[in-house]
Amino acid sequence: MKRWFVYFAVGVTAVLLLLSSVLATAQVAVTTYHNDNYRSGANTNETILTPSNVNEVQFGKLHTLSVTGYVYGQPLYVPSVNINGVLHNVVYAVTEHDQAYAFDANTGRQLWEKNFLISTNPAKTILPISGRDNNCYVTGNEIGITSSPVIDITSNEIYLVAATKEIVNNVTTFYNRMHVLDIRTGVEKLSGPYFGAAITAKVPGTGSGSVDGYITFDPRMQIQRAALTFSNGLVFVAWAGYCDFPPFHGYVMAFNKNTLQPSGVFVTTPNGFDGGIWNSGSGAAVDSSNNIYLPTGNGFFDAYLGGSDYGDSILRLLWAGGHPVVTDYFTPWNQAWLNLVDHDVASGGVLLLPDQPGAPYPHLLVQCGKEGTIDLVNRDNMGHFHAGGDTQIVQTLPYIITEFWGSPAMWNNNLYFGGQNAPLEAFYYNPETQQIQVQFTSQTAEDFTYPGPTPSVSANGVNDGIVWIFGSDSIVRAYDANNLATELYNSNQNPGRDKAGTVVQFVVPTVADGMVFVGAKNEVDVYGLLK
Repeated sequence: MKRWFVYFAVGVTAVLLLLSSVLATAQVAVTTYHNDNYRSGANTNETILTPSNVNEVQFGKLHTLSVTGYVYGQPLYVPSVNINGVLHNVVYAVTEHDQAYAFDANTGRQLWEKNFLISTNPAKTILPISGRDNNCYVTGNEIGITSSPVIDITSNEIYLVAATKEIVNNVTTFYNRMHVLDIRTGVEKLSGPYFGAAITAKVPGTGSGSVDGYITFDPRMQIQRAALTFSNGLVFVAWAGYCDFPPFHGYVMAFNKNTLQPSGVFVTTPNGFDGGIWNSGSGAAVDSSNNIYLPTGNGFFDAYLGGSDYGDSILRLLWAGGHPVVTDYFTPWNQAWLNLVDHDVASGGVLLLPDQPGAPYPHLLVQCGKEGTIDLVNRDNMGHFHAGGDTQIVQTLPYIITEFWGSPAMWNNNLYFGGQNAPLEAFYYNPETQQIQVQFTSQTAEDFTYPGPTPSVSANGVNDGIVWIFGSDSIVRAYDANNLATELYNSNQNPGRDKAGTVVQFVVPTVADGMVFVGAKNEVDVYGLLK
């Protein structure tokens, strides 16, 4: 008996030491869309996954995490979360069935689930919004939590927006609600009048859908697609229109992080129409001075005439004291044409380049929309609108890729773009000339159908770069970031072991601590080293 106890104790100690070792190396948290507020899409602290071990023999699927509903929001990840005295590396997912989940990333065990469809009122039925409610099936038959949440690890809170319809006595009312959950328990923060309250807004304007000189936010017509953004004590939320059915506008709202009290509303086209902010799921980009950058979609544009409507533009907003102000903007010279043929700027998210002190343009952004034109813009002087050409910006590369629906990623001065019906391509940004090389430096052997992939990058500093995508073919792929022609791994090499779930639109892989997470229909798949 004593010998058995000794062996047992030694075994338990070994397991605990191993677990402690795994948790001790867990240093990377992915708390927002594409890793950071610059939207780089890069985790440059990945020391486990390398081009030498990401292959069919050593790498594969570890877990299938079952959820109810399609997963459109990017899975988020926080290491070493203390839950009842035990540390867990946790992956968080939200679904179109209005569910939020937390799983132990290493074991696949569900830690908690939050269902926003449960009613405490027996006379009330709560459901996700249906495509039948607005004639739009952009996310399938259910519209619940569509955007990527955001996590504040300093307060152990995750913020998300749930779309629901509530039926009482055969009367249906539509809602968007901001929820704040404890990342350790899934328990909602219920203190204060604004927590879980319906999101409302009413702003002056004579545009589409206005009544008596005001535009009222309509959750039945406005889709909350763009990822949530946390900056300077505020949570930013943006909206576009379901399938572009009017009336709708582009909305940006801010909420106090601690109280959820509303802190200002901005409408892109208060006296016009459309101008949605959706960005194929990307969130607002925010620089070190808390300037907010957002592209807008098809819509009325008259800012160059002194108006207040900004269709098909990239905006720089300053949010001070609850009063958002457009401090600068860039609008392509052919905005009227883009609006006419539905080639909206807002199909692509904004990526802020790393700051370059001492350079002629120390602050740059890159953006590409549905037209496939890559624009490099000076964030300090964005250039406004010039009829006849975009010579006022740092660089424009017209039609250099196919239709673009997603966000680029950047690593080691390489920009990665995934166009529709085209290969994933890398373009080199030269920090000396501050120009993007016109010819792509490498591309994948495969073309990808609509909508094209949104890439993520993992690397150990400037070494061991890997580009990850979850393509429209429902295959997880990994490429050498220095040469996209070199495919390191794909999940169909060993489909019996590694086959991924069915892909949804605009999904983004999350890479952290030797694991890759991809959202799909009714599941999140976890990949990593097999031993």
